[in-house]
Amino acid sequence: MPHAEAPLRSVKQPAKHRPRGKTGLVLALCLVSAGCSLVPDYQRPQADAAAAWSTAVGDGTGAVPVSGAWWRSFGSPELDELMQRSLSGNFTLRAAVARIDEAQGTAEVNAAALFPSITVAGTQDQKNGVKNTGTHQLLAQASYELDFWGKNRAAAASGTALAHASAFDADTVAMTLSASLVDTYFQILSLNERVRLARQIADDARHVLALVQVQQQAGTATELQVEQQRAAVATFDGAVPPLLQQADQALHLLAVLTGQAPEGFAIAASDLHGLARPGVLPDLPTALLERRPDIRAAEARLISANFDIGVARAAFFPSVSLNAGVGIGAKQASHFFPPSAVTDLGFSLLQPLFQGGQLEGQLRFDRARQVEMVATYRQTVIAAFQDVEDMLSTLAHVRDQEEIEIVAQTAASRAASLAELQYRLGSADYLTVLTTEQALYQAQDALLQVRLQRLQAIVGLFRALGGGFDADAGPAVVQVSAPQGARPQSAPQSAAPSAPMPMPATPSGG
Repeated sequence: MPHAEAPLRSVKQPAKHRPRGKTGLVLALCLVSAGCSLVPDYQRPQADAAAAWSTAVGDGTGAVPVSGAWWRSFGSPELDELMQRSLSGNFTLRAAVARIDEAQGTAEVNAAALFPSITVAGTQDQKNGVKNTGTHQLLAQASYELDFWGKNRAAAASGTALAHASAFDADTVAMTLSASLVDTYFQILSLNERVRLARQIADDARHVLALVQVQQQAGTATELQVEQQRAAVATFDGAVPPLLQQADQALHLLAVLTGQAPEGFAIAASDLHGLARPGVLPDLPTALLERRPDIRAAEARLISANFDIGVARAAFFPSVSLNAGVGIGAKQASHFFPPSAVTDLGFSLLQPLFQGGQLEGQLRFDRARQVEMVATYRQTVIAAFQDVEDMLSTLAHVRDQEEIEIVAQTAASRAASLAELQYRLGSADYLTVLTTEQALYQAQDALLQVRLQRLQAIVGLFRALGGGFDADAGPAVVQVSAPQGARPQSAPQSAAPSAPMPMPATPSGG
C-alpha cells in the first residue's frame, strides 16, 4: 500500500543539494524512466456478446447499412430538411454540446499542473510615505511540480476521459433526438391518414343512413334501424376529434424538436404514401461496443475512474517542486538600470504525514467508483443488446402482422360491399350492413396503425444499432451543421480537448 512507505519531513533544500539514500535513488530512477505511474492496468470489462442476433434479419439484399444519415433512406426530402433544422437548432442538443466545452475546460484545468507556473509581481516600500524613497522590486517567480508518481498526468488523463464521455453523451442525445423526430413525423402522417379514414367511413355511414331513412318511409325499415345507423354515424364522427388532438400534439412536438415554437409550424406531407421502408443491415453484436455512443460514454467514465485511482495512490507519496525566482531592485524607481539582481533557486519536498483519513477515504472512494463504473458499463452493454433484440423482434412480428391485416382489410372491404348491395336488393338484413361497416373501419384503421408501427420499428432498429454515427471517427456530434461556435472545429474528428498527453486505451501500471 502506498501509505506504508516511511514518511518524510517537509523540507526545503538548496538547488545544489541532491536527495540522498533510498529516497534519492527512487526519485532518480523515476526521473530516468520518465516518471512512475500508479494507475492500475486497464482492461475493458468482458461483454458476453453472442456471435449473432437471436432474430433473423433476412439475407440483407437491398438493406441499408447502419452508418451515415440513415433517415435519408426513407426518401423524404422534407424529413431530411427537418432533421437538419433539428440537429442545428434543438436546444437540448445545444445544451449537450455546451457540456462538451464545459468538460474540455475542466480537462484543461486538470492538465495545467503538467506545466510550470510563472508569476510576475512588483513591490514598492516607501519610508514614512515619502515618494522616491525606500525599496522598489520587480520579481518573476516560477514553480514546477516534478510528476514522479504520475499524479498530474493521471489527473489530466482523467479529465480528458470525461471530456470524451461528454462528447459521447452529446452523440447519444443526437441519436435519440433524430429517432424521436422521425417517429413524430411518421406519427403525424399516419394520424392524418386515420383522420381521413374516419371521415370517409362516417360519410359512407351517412349514405347508408339516408338509404335506411328512405326504406323507413317505404315501410321496409324500422325506426330502430334508423336510430342504430344514426348512432353508428355519430360513433364514426366521434373518432375524429381525438385523432385530430393527437395530430396537433405531435405537430407541436415536432416543432419543439426542431427548436421552434409550435405557433405557425406546419409540414407539407399529408400521408405515408411514397415513403420507402428500407431494410436494415445490422452489424454483429460485438460491433455495438464501438458504435453505440452510450456504451462509449460509459467506458470513458470507467477509464476516468481508473485514472482517479492513480491520482489517489500518488497522493500518499512525497511531492517535489522546483522553485525559481529572479528580479531587479533599486532604492529609487529611476535607478532600476543598472539593476540590482535578485535571484532565488531551490526545490521543496513535501510528504503528507497525517490527514485525518482523508487520503485513505479518497482512495477508497475512487476504488469503489471504479467498481461502480464497471457495473454501469456492463449494464449499459446488456441493455443495448436487449434494445437491439427488442427492435429486431418487433420488426419481424410487425411484418407478419401487416400481412395479416392486409388480408383482413381486403376481406372486410369486400364483405361491406356485398352486404350493402344485398341490403339494397333486400336479401340481407340491416344488422349485417352495420356489422360489416364497423368491421371494415376497424380493419382499415388497424392496417394504418400497423404500417406506422413497422416504420417506427425500422427507426428504432437504426437507433438501437447506433445508426448515424461513424465509430471510426471517434466521439463527435452527428455530422450536420451546428450553431456557429457551439462546438470546437475539430469535433468531427474528436470532441475531446487537446491535452499534454493523450488518453491511452490501456494505461501503464507502476
